[in-house]
Amino acid sequence: MKLSELYWHRITPLHFLLWPLSVFYGLFLALKKLCYWLDILPSVKLPVPVIIIDSISFDDGGKTPLLLWLVDYLLTHGFSPGIITRGNYDNPGVPKAVTPTSDPMNVGGKTFLLAQHCGESCPVWVGNDRAVVAQALLNTHPTCNVIICNDGMQYYRLERDIELIVVDFSEQSFGNGLLLPAGPLRTHLKYLGKSGIIVTNGKQHPHTDTSKWGKTYNMKLINEIAYNVVDPAIHQPVSDFKSKRVHAVSDADNSRWFFDFVQKTGLNAELHSYAENHRFIQQDIHFAEADVILMPEENALQCQDFAGSKLWALPKKAWVNSELQAILLKKLGNQAGLHNQQ
Repeated sequence: MKLSELYWHRITPLHFLLWPLSVFYGLFLALKKLCYWLDILPSVKLPVPVIIIDSISFDDGGKTPLLLWLVDYLLTHGFSPGIITRGNYDNPGVPKAVTPTSDPMNVGGKTFLLAQHCGESCPVWVGNDRAVVAQALLNTHPTCNVIICNDGMQYYRLERDIELIVVDFSEQSFGNGLLLPAGPLRTHLKYLGKSGIIVTNGKQHPHTDTSKWGKTYNMKLINEIAYNVVDPAIHQPVSDFKSKRVHAVSDADNSRWFFDFVQKTGLNAELHSYAENHRFIQQDIHFAEADVILMPEENALQCQDFAGSKLWALPKKAWVNSELQAILLKKLGNQAGLHNQQ
């Protein structure tokens, strides 16, 4: 378990000291948004529709699987999307393309995962300033007609046309209910009453009041089928591994949901957890006695260069209901028409 999970899901004397910082953080976000709304701070309007995908809390909450679903959905409906993100928060740098051969430690594990999935069908670019990154992507890929901005809910400099906010109905997601840095929330829950589209993941907690939220659309995360990293065409239900000697390996960023899944599936697995953003090496996944080495897809893809036939990746797939699909197509059609008139 990450230190943040131990810290953000309780109330201690330290939290009382940090609570004023959380209040200041909330006021700062409100003032920042107001300055952009009043044009005190200049914003950037792109010539194509912009979709923001973000999570209400610091955790991913299913945002990445939803983004991958959205890319596939747009491609099948004739759109040419592109993805922009900050990537590695430690060193986002100048705008650059991310490819399946990029170093995941430089661009970030989840960004590397996006590039692996999207390939040439949907360019993925990273950089410090998302507006500049989007313009660089459009200059390089002029046929791109939709920009998906990952993790940009509070980045008001880039004007958005559609906003998808992911809410994970789990104790880990809401934590102690406080804003950063005293809690895991990146914005007040009351913000959900003003958001365009709220996508929920999991079963609603009975003590969670959603009466003041906007309309919500449920998605389901499916992670029952693993694929072989050496030969991705080979798929197998994870339940088939019950009679095998399994070693489950993850970094701290994925360990909670991954180990919970392994235990609920009933695998006879030995668990191995490494630090967040760990750079995996061959020795980390070398278990001579193992029949199967199972990893979250984000981590497994970082081991491609030295993977053996025993290494399997467990992806998360998002299933989204038809009502949300129809809403997205309608909004995109309207926004495309508005952009064409400008």
